[in-house]
Amino acid sequence: MVLNYIWIGFFLIAFVVALVRLIFLGDMEIFPALMNSTFSNARTGFEISLGLTGVLSLWMGFLKIGEEGGIVKALSKLIGPLFNKLFPDLPKNHPVFGTIMMNLSANMLGLDNAATPMGLKAMKQLQEENISKESASNAQIMFLVLNTSGLTIIPVSIMVYRAQEGAVNPADIFIPILLATFFSTLAGIIAVSIVQKINLFNKVILGYLGGLTALVSGLIYWMSTLPKDQIKSISLVSANLILFSIIVVFLMAAIRKKVNVYESFIDGAKDGFQIAIKIIPYLVAILVAIGLFRTSGAMDFITDGVKHFCLFLGVDTRFVDALPTALMKPLSGSGARGMMIESFTTFGVDSFPAKIASTVQGATDTTFYIIAVYFGSVGIKNTRHAISCGLIADLAGIIAAIVIGYLFFG
Repeated sequence: MVLNYIWIGFFLIAFVVALVRLIFLGDMEIFPALMNSTFSNARTGFEISLGLTGVLSLWMGFLKIGEEGGIVKALSKLIGPLFNKLFPDLPKNHPVFGTIMMNLSANMLGLDNAATPMGLKAMKQLQEENISKESASNAQIMFLVLNTSGLTIIPVSIMVYRAQEGAVNPADIFIPILLATFFSTLAGIIAVSIVQKINLFNKVILGYLGGLTALVSGLIYWMSTLPKDQIKSISLVSANLILFSIIVVFLMAAIRKKVNVYESFIDGAKDGFQIAIKIIPYLVAILVAIGLFRTSGAMDFITDGVKHFCLFLGVDTRFVDALPTALMKPLSGSGARGMMIESFTTFGVDSFPAKIASTVQGATDTTFYIIAVYFGSVGIKNTRHAISCGLIADLAGIIAAIVIGYLFFG
């Protein structure tokens, strides 16, 4: 429903702004430009979607290998003690933990569409434990905020989009996204824990979160002491080394389990192909709407206002061109993805705004969409503190993405 209003709003705002330009500024070219924008962006959306099929099939294939090789179960055992503390209302080793881990694993790989089925299954399992069926339980809110915080270890889809647009090093946003999404998830967990009176100083929670925070903070501090060129080199080599190592680990785990690796890869790749085809109409729809919004001048009006305010405060304004992605992210995942792609085509895929937009896209997830889909699937009407905690996670992720983007790309 939110995306419906956003989509209609883009068209109406573009029409009004263009009409004002025609009447008051005598801009005779604005409406031909709008129509040309609809055709060109429709073609762009179709071409990008087709270009996704190969790489998305590749990564979905490897994810399937990892799943059947027991990697997901191993991660579930690794994270189990923390889950028991973050979901104190659930019995220990509840079956839903495995489903949650499957959902989060797909999110960690940046495979949003693949994560949704497991997310809906987990929400249904949590609803079975929910006493008040129309009001979100504490466990459901914690699970939802973990989703909206968008914890991403391997931002597959973003790297695919960057590769499709001709990025020199599509994986150079890997480390920045990993760092930014950590802060988003940490903020979300802290916000929910405070409201639900979960003891953050419990030795298990403190051990997990404190250890990861110390590790990430140390990495950021070390990176901040290096020259910019060296940061880029280390980030690029590390990102690709980690990605290839993950593939090897998936393969070795599957071989150990005597899995037919080739057949598993084919099964997963088929799912990836289907996902890529399914998103064609969505991507075309949102890119056309965003293209109209920018061509009309409405987007420039917003960003110019923010730029002038930043100049007044004496703040660097280069990040402003990535703000449309940040502003759209809590409302619509496809909308934010469209904004990110639009920044690729407008400024260049390897430009500073495009890299910041990519980092923002991977740093957090779509709060309102996830709430609507996940809670709507089980009939929950009272969301309680889910929206506020989800938006806190979004804000933390966006701020972290911009700051870390300056560290790596500035």
